[in-house]
Amino acid sequence: MVVIGKSLRRYRVSSGHILLRASLTLLFLFWPCPSLGKKKLYIGALFPMSGGWPGGQACLPSAQMALDLVNNRTDILPDYELELIYYDSMCDPGESTKLLYDLLYTEPIKTVLMPGCSSVSTLVAEAARMWNLIVLSYGSSSPALSNRDRFPTFFRTHPSATLHNPTRVRLFQKWKWTKIATIQQTTEVFTSTLDDLEQRVKEAGIEISVRQSFLTDPAVAVKNLKRQDARIIVGLFYETEARKVFCEVFKEKLYGKKYVWFLIGWYADNWFKIKDPSINCTIENMTEAVEGHVTTEIVMLNPETVRGASNLTSQEFLGALMTRLGGKNPEETGGFQEAPLAYDAIWALALALNKTVAPLKAKGHRLEDFNYNNHDITAEIYRALNTSSFEGVSGHVVFDAQGSRMAMTLIEQLQGGSYKKIGYYDSSQKNLSWFGNDVWIGAGPPADSTIVIEEFRYVSQKLFAAVSVFAGLGILLGIVCLTFNIYNSNVRYIQNSQPYLNNMTAVGCMMALAAVFPLGIDGHHIHRSQFTVVCQFRLWLLGLGFSLAYGSMFTKIWWVHNLFTKKEEKKEKRKHLEPWKLYATVGVLLAIDVLSLIVWQIVDPLHITVEKFTKEAPKGDLDVLIQPLLEHCTSEKMNTWLGSPPHLVFPSHPCVLCMITAPVTMILSSQQDASFAFAALAIVFSVYITLVVLFVPKMRRLITRGEWQSEQQDTLKTGSSTNNNDEEKSRQLERENRELQKIIQEKEQRVSELRHQLVERQALRNRRTPSSADPTSLLPPPGKMSRNHCHNSQIPLLYK
Repeated sequence: MVVIGKSLRRYRVSSGHILLRASLTLLFLFWPCPSLGKKKLYIGALFPMSGGWPGGQACLPSAQMALDLVNNRTDILPDYELELIYYDSMCDPGESTKLLYDLLYTEPIKTVLMPGCSSVSTLVAEAARMWNLIVLSYGSSSPALSNRDRFPTFFRTHPSATLHNPTRVRLFQKWKWTKIATIQQTTEVFTSTLDDLEQRVKEAGIEISVRQSFLTDPAVAVKNLKRQDARIIVGLFYETEARKVFCEVFKEKLYGKKYVWFLIGWYADNWFKIKDPSINCTIENMTEAVEGHVTTEIVMLNPETVRGASNLTSQEFLGALMTRLGGKNPEETGGFQEAPLAYDAIWALALALNKTVAPLKAKGHRLEDFNYNNHDITAEIYRALNTSSFEGVSGHVVFDAQGSRMAMTLIEQLQGGSYKKIGYYDSSQKNLSWFGNDVWIGAGPPADSTIVIEEFRYVSQKLFAAVSVFAGLGILLGIVCLTFNIYNSNVRYIQNSQPYLNNMTAVGCMMALAAVFPLGIDGHHIHRSQFTVVCQFRLWLLGLGFSLAYGSMFTKIWWVHNLFTKKEEKKEKRKHLEPWKLYATVGVLLAIDVLSLIVWQIVDPLHITVEKFTKEAPKGDLDVLIQPLLEHCTSEKMNTWLGSPPHLVFPSHPCVLCMITAPVTMILSSQQDASFAFAALAIVFSVYITLVVLFVPKMRRLITRGEWQSEQQDTLKTGSSTNNNDEEKSRQLERENRELQKIIQEKEQRVSELRHQLVERQALRNRRTPSSADPTSLLPPPGKMSRNHCHNSQIPLLYK
């Protein structure tokens, strides 16, 4: 009778068929229909006809279509009829709590519960264990529902949302992305999905650099994504919130060739075109913002043409569903994609119930005897569902140990305002089927972050060459000074200035100048692995050079200071200073320096550090930044420029230069050219000043006075050029003798002049006396000279 009644309702009855209706009514009342003996089994269902996911708009007609086919089958539950009692849950857990109460506490008893949304399924599945009810969901994707301890009687034909994550990770790897961002609505389904995604990307070596969440208003979260330079963004939210998110995305310009959004694929195909009073963006704005995003969705419609348990192919199912919907636009019908899952859920339930009939009969039970306290019937239904395996319109239906559907994943991309299939992924086989028709706004998949090009800063080659020329000339000057000093080491004037100490000064100056070259060598000239060796050369050349150059000068200054500050009686003892004391002093200073450098190298060795500067945006491509880098020779506890303690004892001119340059160099350490120029020029100028002040006056005196020639001749005559004390005294006496001879010659010449003057005066006096007078009479007799008169022979004695 029921079958006939349902068939009759498919026809329209006109007024001309009143007689026929009356006849058929009598036939309906008295005809012995075999369906009169069927027992009804009731299914309590919650279909979200509105709310965040209005999936019931297509899933309810699909489930009703499946029920009609099942009830018309004679090989499936022949003695039973399934009837659906449903309410609109609005995808709201609060509303669903009241509806669940109505389902449980109003007749008739429901054998199975069928919720839709994940949030509603969580509520229903957690409570169902108290009533021994099996829960079979057609639209729940929350990973939390896979917890068998919390939801022991839960099954679903919709796979877990975690099934999206292996597909997402595979796509990240395909497009070579290692950094992603996430934004989620704060509901359990998306929180648990994100937890699973974090674990999977971590195992794949992918970083979630930005995490944002929101409850109702995503504006702040989207701004944070923009501020933190998120590029590859996974969005986890319901359809209504998706419109809010992308309205903010449009405002923040977080779309285009530099961004890729990954969304859930079970939204309606035109979800971004639906007018929503909660947003202030136009359809054009939304269409522009969502272009190019990628969706991952469980395969919900069998792509193959096969007839399953319902004897319908997937295409035949779609045709029948369109008829049920009465010509509604599928893109505007919520849950159209999930409709095959609802259809197969009814078939899974019917086949499982059919499988329990015989076992229950053997135990003396019947399905119609089910109540909320009967564990045996619930256990049989659970066992039957757990072993389900059949071909449905959504594909092969089978449940895993957690009661979740296992299926392939469909990958789609929004291209030109419509979704295009670009691939499939089978996570169980780890097989990606790629169509190669993905489209990008730019030249290809964008980078996962702003491309940062590392660029090392090097010393200007022109500056390095110029300073190197000065250093080279300084070394040449040092060689000239050293050669001059060695060649004239026997000249008394040179010997008095301690030539061996001066030689040390010249060698130290040349070593200090040689340190200028490694000071300017960087990654432009050598490989980074060799840079540490260059750092050591800088340190040792500069350290030993300054110790030799200025240690020897300091030694002379120190001993001279001691000599002239002693008391008079001790000065005479120190006039002849032993050279070995001077050399020993220089040796002690040099040993201290070498020991300091060795301890430094052992305790706190130099190493390379890289300084990073603020990223710079080049002209042209806004998606590329330059990361300037600068290499430094550094150690943890000591500054590499000042060196070890002996370097702090400088003569006046180098000391002033170094005390000025050292702090300036540390301040300008981030400016490689300025730092190198200050350090190198300080070395060059201090060395030049030292060499000029120390050697040029000596050269000038020896050249202008020709002293080195006379000293060389004397050396040839004596046949000795040693520094023996006796020879030194002999040469000193010879010099004194020559000086005395010069003085005698000068005195004799003076005596001659005086005699001549005396003769002239005498002649003048004679001219004034009478001519008769005998000039000789005025002179005393020979041998009787007066005491007041002196003989001419005695005059020279006065000057001796």
